Amino acid sequence: MHLSWFSWPWALLALLVLPLVFAAWWLTRRRRRRAAVRVTSIALIRSVVADGSPWRRRVPAALFALGLAALAIGAARPQATVPVASSSDTIMLALDVSGSMCATDVKPNRITAAEHSAAAFIKSQAGGPHIGLVDFSSTAAVLVPPTSNTQSLLTALPGLTTGGGTAIGEGILTSLDAIAQVDPTVAPTGAKVQRNTSAGYADDVIVVLTDGSNNRGVDPPVAAKEAAARGVRVYTIGYGTANPTSLACSASQFGGFGGYGGAIRGNAGGGNPFDADYAALQQIAKKTGGSFYRAQDANQLSSALDKLPAAFTVVHKQEDIAPAFGALGGLLVAVAVALSLWWNRVRRAAARPQVSRS
Repeated sequence: MHLSWFSWPWALLALLVLPLVFAAWWLTRRRRRRAAVRVTSIALIRSVVADGSPWRRRVPAALFALGLAALAIGAARPQATVPVASSSDTIMLALDVSGSMCATDVKPNRITAAEHSAAAFIKSQAGGPHIGLVDFSSTAAVLVPPTSNTQSLLTALPGLTTGGGTAIGEGILTSLDAIAQVDPTVAPTGAKVQRNTSAGYADDVIVVLTDGSNNRGVDPPVAAKEAAARGVRVYTIGYGTANPTSLACSASQFGGFGGYGGAIRGNAGGGNPFDADYAALQQIAKKTGGSFYRAQDANQLSSALDKLPAAFTVVHKQEDIAPAFGALGGLLVAVAVALSLWWNRVRRAAARPQVSRS
């Protein structure tokens, strides 16, 4: 939790009372010292001083000052960003199907491992949020609109085919429009939206899995801005290794780079051009309130997907925490007054002359 802003910042002027309180306390102590000089009974002075240790005088004053400060801050109506539990109504899986997904650095190849991990994730969410599928290469398309039908999602995954280009931004925008179709609180991408930061996040998220850099369509920062304006969090997964690798896709997986199909086998060679733009993916996640994950093999990909449900269910919202400051301030003032009265009572009792009954 951290403070975000104050609704009534002018109320913080009440903190100026604190110097006046300390000045009054200092003047009172100074007058007491002068009065003590006029007392003729040295024994009486010693009995009072012996019982009145410095910390007994200073603790109530410090507590009182802290209490007044807390009350002043509470009067300014502080707003805090706090984590709260939430639930996802819709999860859009946007999967990269560019030609680099034929790379075999992730066995048997990237696209097959991604299908298996996505299928396991979909099964784990059965009976929970609606899930939709989007694939993107040079363009993006909705494979399955958000649905609770697990079987229709699992049936669509083996039908993924690769193509040329990587349109990450288009994948995000297409996912947003798919969410807007089922959630009236999320505006479609053509609409102008004024972000209400106090409204928190939408109960819909997008998961982008990609192994490349955007080279088609809308720039990812532009798409991320659209998602952020709607309160839709985007979680990104950078997929694949940084090592040169061979390419191998079956005839059913390879959709062609230039309009032709058939199986593909070859070698990336000369350094790997199929490396995800991790910096861009981190920025997308940061801008929208999501998280970035790195997955270099099938196990890491499955692990990243397994972590997502827990991340979805915690969102940050603005809360008015003025009552907490008010309660704290009142408690500190009450304790300060109680301690002061009690210790003064003890000192007065100690200063009272003892009568001998012999």
